[in-house]
Amino acid sequence: MIVSFLDEAELLACRSGRMSRRWATMGRLVGFLITLAFMTFSSGPPGAMAAELRFTAGEYSGFTRPFLERVARDYEALHPGTHIQVEVIPWDSYLQKLTTDISSGDQPDIAIFPTMWVSDLAADGLLEPLDPLATPAFKSTFIPAFLVPASVNGRLLGLPAAASARAMLVNTDLLDKAGVPAPKTWDELRTAAKAISALPNTYGFGLPGKEVEVDTYFYYALWGFGGEILEDGKSGLGSPEAIRAATFYMSLINDKATEPSPTAHSREDVFKLFKEGRIGIVFAYPMLVPQLKAEAPDLRYAVLPFPVETQPVTLGVTDVLTLSSSSKNQKTAWEFMQFLYGAKYRAEFDHAEGLLPVTVEGAADSYYKDNPDIAAFAAGLAHARFAPTIKGWSELSEITLTSLQTMYLGQKTPTEAMTDAARQIDDALARK
Repeated sequence: MIVSFLDEAELLACRSGRMSRRWATMGRLVGFLITLAFMTFSSGPPGAMAAELRFTAGEYSGFTRPFLERVARDYEALHPGTHIQVEVIPWDSYLQKLTTDISSGDQPDIAIFPTMWVSDLAADGLLEPLDPLATPAFKSTFIPAFLVPASVNGRLLGLPAAASARAMLVNTDLLDKAGVPAPKTWDELRTAAKAISALPNTYGFGLPGKEVEVDTYFYYALWGFGGEILEDGKSGLGSPEAIRAATFYMSLINDKATEPSPTAHSREDVFKLFKEGRIGIVFAYPMLVPQLKAEAPDLRYAVLPFPVETQPVTLGVTDVLTLSSSSKNQKTAWEFMQFLYGAKYRAEFDHAEGLLPVTVEGAADSYYKDNPDIAAFAAGLAHARFAPTIKGWSELSEITLTSLQTMYLGQKTPTEAMTDAARQIDDALARK
């Protein structure tokens, strides 16, 4: 439009006889300069191409969305012409949203996923290998152990975006009122949970029975009693140790030592009751700590190791930052992925969300030694166990969840529920 307007002005001037050849040349020069300026201010630096990116992440807390949006705006300010759309999705509905996006051909350019999804996404060719992009110097910034879960068949398919270990949180006021010490063994946990549940309007142990991590809560006890999720390529849920763990949880329900109707309560429901001071014991991640400080500042609690039966154990969890193989702006996406690991952003994110460090620089932060709550979670990493990273893990997890729900509802005995789950899992493994 600018060039057309100048051409028309020049033509009119020439017709009127008032424009010399010199002024015509100057007019063209001014037109060129204006056009160049217009291109610069509308499209970024000369030669820069506009890039549209979609960045999807699970919601760790109310801090997640504003933080990621702020980092995206900071990057855009340094890279005019780039626009990053940030989507933050509750974990409970994330898998459904991702499945819908993929089936419609609208996979996000960049996404933070649970590590357990990586094998399936990689098998379908949906993740871009990062080995050709990540220099040795950049990879050396990470704690080496956290690069392993996101590697499949020797290919690095993601960067550690979040790391945590699990621990037991107890309401110390409720323990005192019930006259019981903080449990160190599973038998002591049963005793404490029953005593707390005898208090008015309180429940001893928070046991989620719907949505995310129903199976995860079971693995804590499974490992604690010496069992395994998978053994020699087959399910370990039919083992005596697994049945003992299932029987233990069912005994808590039968003794009314949990919240009523666990299958009606999600993990977030259980955490909400703990924040309200109505549950005495929960198993949780570090991200719960900053939530407690913000939402329940008067709650007295302690972060402790899991109960021990045969061996100390906790769950190690990592989420990974991935690059879509179908992204049309992979170069820009990769640059933004590296930008997210700037020291100031990474420290703020980890501290605010209650996460453990994934970088070497972050691990040297005195925060993880001086903060007793976070230090208690970090101490568990020495004996952390990880969920299997195998293709089809989501199906196996769903089988376990459903079997536990039938048991919690009293529709099957622990032996029946675990035996049935093991059979279904073995059938699923045989199909892969």
